[in-house]
Amino acid sequence: PCPNTGMWMVEPECSNDEGEPTLSVIHLDCIMRPAHLIGIYGTTPIPKDLHYSDSLSAFSAFYINKFSDYHAYGLAF
Repeated sequence: PCPNTGMWMVEPECSNDEGEPTLSVIHLDCIMRPAHLIGIYGTTPIPKDLHYSDSLSAFSAFYINKFSDYHAYGLAF
């Protein structure tokens, strides 16, 4: 976990040097809980016109928010 926030950091896995994402199908019965991701933006300001639906492509890494609810905290801690 991040020493400043205590949250785990994740980034998309790329399958080649061009940065194409590794993709796979996950069966619904394999998903335990949804994850609340927070984009790691560093010192660069986030554009005011950034739409929330573009978040996965706008950031290269994310925090997994373990503070989003009680059950998420129990899984991530």
